[in-house]
Amino acid sequence: MKKIITTPNAPAPIGPYNQATLINDTLYISGQIPINPSTGELVEGDIKKETTQSMENLKAILQEAGMTFENVVKTSIFVKDMHQFGAINEAYGAYFNPETAPARETVEVANLPKFVNVEISMIAVK
Repeated sequence: MKKIITTPNAPAPIGPYNQATLINDTLYISGQIPINPSTGELVEGDIKKETTQSMENLKAILQEAGMTFENVVKTSIFVKDMHQFGAINEAYGAYFNPETAPARETVEVANLPKFVNVEISMIAVK
């Protein structure tokens, strides 16, 4: 059974998609960019802050689905500049136990929505 997950504690979608979809026990979370859901404004200027905001948006969606980062089995990180990998990795890594961290890929792309520097999506399982 398909259930749409949505929370006001993460940015509203900016296109024809939802924040997340729960199918049975698997949660598919759409890519989150560094938008502060309280203000609707982009967090800009510091890649660690941008990554942290994206992770906080993901955290809010996970919580809405009754999950935590421990439930995450796969992440995809899209970055505008691979030279920022270390800083992104540092901010991202603060949300996971290294022993149980999910599978992941990090890919450099030409552009992202609203021309942000980082976008992160996740798959989680109850």
